[in-house]
Amino acid sequence: MKFSTALAAAAALSFLGAIATAHSAAAEDITLELNKLEKSEKGCRAYIVVSNPTSTSFDTYKLDLVLFQTDGVIGRRLALDLAPVRADKRTVKLFDLEGTDCDGIGSFLVNDVLDCRTAEGPVNACLAGLKVRSLTKVDISK
Repeated sequence: MKFSTALAAAAALSFLGAIATAHSAAAEDITLELNKLEKSEKGCRAYIVVSNPTSTSFDTYKLDLVLFQTDGVIGRRLALDLAPVRADKRTVKLFDLEGTDCDGIGSFLVNDVLDCRTAEGPVNACLAGLKVRSLTKVDISK
């Protein structure tokens, strides 16, 4: 009886470990690209390309994003919701920065990942696995 209990416990730990590894690995290949900034009627529009080459879809993917002005002073902080982030998919997301001149943006910082979830639940280490890059004169970092 003790052997089967130990075996069941080992199997459960192995299963949980496999789930944790899958969740951690799922977030490792997400790339966030600041692709374009353009003037809009409201201020500045940012085009973000989100690439997820993994087989995992994310139902929730919220970032804590900080905008720095060209003088290095923080201009604003915002929560950016990129969800859904579909599996094996490259997606373009737009967001407007009302009252902000594109020329006044110095850089962006992904300060944290506020919420990152799949259908199975929360995913750990989403910030650590996130890659960022910019095709504009405005840098993005984490």
